[in-house]
Amino acid sequence: MTGKQSALVAAEQPMQLASALEAFSRRACEPANDAVPRQMRALMAAGLDQLPTPGQGETLRRWQLLAEVAAADLSLLKLFEAHTDAQAILRELGASDENTELWAVWAAEPPQARVEITARNADGVTLHGCKAWCSGALHVDQALVTVWDEQGRSQLVALAMNQPGVTVTRDGWQAVGMAAAASFEIRLEGASARCIGEPGAYTARPGFWHGGAGIAACWYGAGVAIARHVQQHMRSDPHALAHLGALDTALSGAKQALRACASWIDKQPTAAAEYPARLVRAQVEAALEQVMCHAGRALGAGPFCRDPHFARLLADLPVFLRQSHAERDLERLGELLLHSDKDWNL
Repeated sequence: MTGKQSALVAAEQPMQLASALEAFSRRACEPANDAVPRQMRALMAAGLDQLPTPGQGETLRRWQLLAEVAAADLSLLKLFEAHTDAQAILRELGASDENTELWAVWAAEPPQARVEITARNADGVTLHGCKAWCSGALHVDQALVTVWDEQGRSQLVALAMNQPGVTVTRDGWQAVGMAAAASFEIRLEGASARCIGEPGAYTARPGFWHGGAGIAACWYGAGVAIARHVQQHMRSDPHALAHLGALDTALSGAKQALRACASWIDKQPTAAAEYPARLVRAQVEAALEQVMCHAGRALGAGPFCRDPHFARLLADLPVFLRQSHAERDLERLGELLLHSDKDWNL
């Protein structure tokens, strides 16, 4: 493929995604457990899940595509982002994946849920325990899962879901917002898995923080969809116009922060990226808090009750945004900054 052809594909991919998602985003707010995974499989069949790997020169385009899916539906984005993140992780750690399979990444480590390696054989490892916050557990084919090895080290494994010893419970997910993400707990009793990389490789690789920064692009995409709705449906009075101005201010700052972070990652893809990733997440989170506040004030109760896309976004986004750890993340940002040589001069 020539450079011109590659540029054309890059320009068309967001439009193809937007077209594929248009009708889905307007669907009624009714329980439909299969709607999200069915749409995810459709995107995969169309090849729209093949995103650039972060840190390889096209990080911004990757984030633009994630934002496009987020603007349509955040529960769908939860599946899409995890699947594409798994693809990037497997590539970075030198493992192969099946392009026809739907992947997830389950790396939460709450104290009450722990999975351990209890045996090893030539083909891999045997797992026992409980894993929490497993988004899409009822629907995915494979998952990258963090577990604990015999020496108490974190090990990433690839777990096939369709096997004896894997039970998807209905525990741990009573959400209204993000309900369709279905982040249930799973129980593993003698399930088999294969190790991906060495112990600690999942968090030690450069792409760990690249992926963390990409979540901010997902938040941003939802914020853009909300702001567009306000722009199209607001009343033309001074107060509504002021709210629209506040939305623009918040999103413009977040946009520039994301672009700057993507450029930084592409220029130094192997550099330690925790600080820029945490910074852009904090910047976008603050912007999105403003977006949610001003959107409701600008439009009133109507679209919360009558527009399924808007209502779903405003129910889902507060839940999804809590993937941030709020003040704990800010505390770590301050710790990283305390002994740095950061220059705030213009």
